[in-house]
Amino acid sequence: MYAISLCPANHPDITPLIAALDAFQQQLYPAESNHLLDLNPLAPDALILMIIRDAEQHAVGCGAVVLHGDGSGEMKRVYIDPEHRGQRLGQALLAALENEARARHCHTLRLETGIHQPAAATLYTRNGYVERDAFTPYRPDPLSIFMEKSLIADLRQAM
Repeated sequence: MYAISLCPANHPDITPLIAALDAFQQQLYPAESNHLLDLNPLAPDALILMIIRDAEQHAVGCGAVVLHGDGSGEMKRVYIDPEHRGQRLGQALLAALENEARARHCHTLRLETGIHQPAAATLYTRNGYVERDAFTPYRPDPLSIFMEKSLIADLRQAM
């Protein structure tokens, strides 16, 4: 049994998860293609950070959305400990992050992932994210995949 909940960026259980994610990505990509973000300096109202805990309350995953003032947000820091993968935790985490983002009036989520992370790209695609061009603050990068998902239904289609 796993639980997903909101968590502050300075919570000590987040630090080892982010460190593991950074180490993993630094093995895959050169520094100029590694878009690591320190979540601590972000204002609490601009950040949604969630943590996944197992039945023993061990932190086994995390993910964040950085909210922008224009109704968009960027998915960041999505990570599931390798020992806990294959249990649809990524899908559950995305759904929880999307629901919270929607509750905070976010209508569009964007993300950047890398070409050496096919499982991540598949997760996002299966959950409705579509490829798009690079978005600010990124530049086109052959090692990056840029994706986007609308969190609101197109009301014109419902008519």
